[in-house]
Amino acid sequence: MPKRTQNIINHFEQIPDYRKDTLNKRHELIDILLIALCAILCGADDWVSIASYGKERKNWLEEFLALPNGIPSHDTFNRVFSRIDPEQFMSCFLAWVKAVFPIMDTQVIAIDGKTLRRSHDNSEAKAAIHMVSAWATQSNLVLGQIKTTEKSNEITAIPELLKRLSLDGCLITIDAMGCQKKIAKCITENNADYLLAVKANQAKLLEGIKKTFEDKQAKAYQRPLIDYTEIEQKNRNRREIRRCWVTASMSKLDTVISTEWAKLDRIVKVESERTDKGKTTIEQRYYILSKALSAQEVIEATRSHWGIENKLHWVLDMAFREDECRVRKSHGAENLARLRHFALNMLKHDKTRKMGIKNKRLTAGWSTSYLLHLLNAGL
Repeated sequence: MPKRTQNIINHFEQIPDYRKDTLNKRHELIDILLIALCAILCGADDWVSIASYGKERKNWLEEFLALPNGIPSHDTFNRVFSRIDPEQFMSCFLAWVKAVFPIMDTQVIAIDGKTLRRSHDNSEAKAAIHMVSAWATQSNLVLGQIKTTEKSNEITAIPELLKRLSLDGCLITIDAMGCQKKIAKCITENNADYLLAVKANQAKLLEGIKKTFEDKQAKAYQRPLIDYTEIEQKNRNRREIRRCWVTASMSKLDTVISTEWAKLDRIVKVESERTDKGKTTIEQRYYILSKALSAQEVIEATRSHWGIENKLHWVLDMAFREDECRVRKSHGAENLARLRHFALNMLKHDKTRKMGIKNKRLTAGWSTSYLLHLLNAGL
C-alpha cells in the first residue's frame, strides 16, 4: 500500500475489533474494512457485490492486505458490519475528515436528515433508519452524520451531531425542524452562528417576525432599518426572482421573543417569485440569524443550504442507489451509509476526472491506478 494510502488504514485501525478474543476469527478487521471501501468506490452497493469485487480483485488486494484466509464471504461482511460499534465508526470518520479536509472558517454548514427508505425490517417491527448529516457547502464535504433513535427525531439528534464537529466561525443552516432554542444555544456555544428557518412550529416567533416586516401602521421611527437585495435568473421558459430583507437590529422585535433565542441578532424574509411557462408563483420564507450579515450574504447562504439535497442526498440516491439498499441487520445499514460517505468525500474531491460520481465509480472499478488516487484523496 502506498505511503499516503496508509493514512486511511491508520484511521480504520482505530476501530475496535469486537472479535478480539474470538478463536474462529478468520479475517482481519482492517482487511474487511478496506475491501468494503474499495468495493464501494468501484460501484458495489451491498454485501454480495462487495464480496464479489474482493474475489475478482484478490491478486491486487493481496499486494497490501494480509488476507490470511482469502476474501471474506458476503455473510461475513454482513455479520461484521452489523456488529461494528457505529459510534466508534463515526469517530473514525470524523477524525479522518478533520485530518484530510480542513474546513474553511466562515463556511456555510447545512444540516438535514435523510431516511434510508428500504432499511426497515417488518419482521422485527424495525422502522427505516434516519440519518442526520452535516454538509460543508463550499467544500462539498460530508462532515459527519448521526442516526436518530427510534423513539426520537432530528431535534434531539442535531445537538449531538453539532457537539462532535469543529464549527468555529461557520454559519449553520437548518430547516424549520431545527428551529429550536436548544439547537440555537448549542450552535452558539460551539463558536458558530445560525440561520434557522421559521415556520408554524414556532408560531409565536413567526408571528413576531411577520409583524415586524409587514407592520404598515408603524411610524417611521418605529420601523427597523432593513437591508434589501434582489437576484434574477432566467433559464429558457423559467424566470426566478429572489428577494431578501434583513433587519439591521433586533430592537423592534418583541423583546420577550428575542431574548429567548441565544444571540439572536437579525430576522430575515426571503421571497421567491417563479414564472414557468406563463404561470407565476410566490413563496415567502422567514429566518432568524445570529450574525450581522447583509441581505446579499443571507440570500447566498439560503441558496447554498439546498446543496445538501442536490449534492448529497440526491447523489446518494442516484449514484449509490442508497434508497434501494436492503441492508438492515443490526448496525449494518448505518455503517454501510457511513462507508458511502467516506467514498463520496473521496470522489467529490477528485479533480482529475470531469464526470459524475456514478462514472467515477465505474472508472475506479476499471482502473486500479485511479482507485489508488481516490484512496490518496486530500493527502
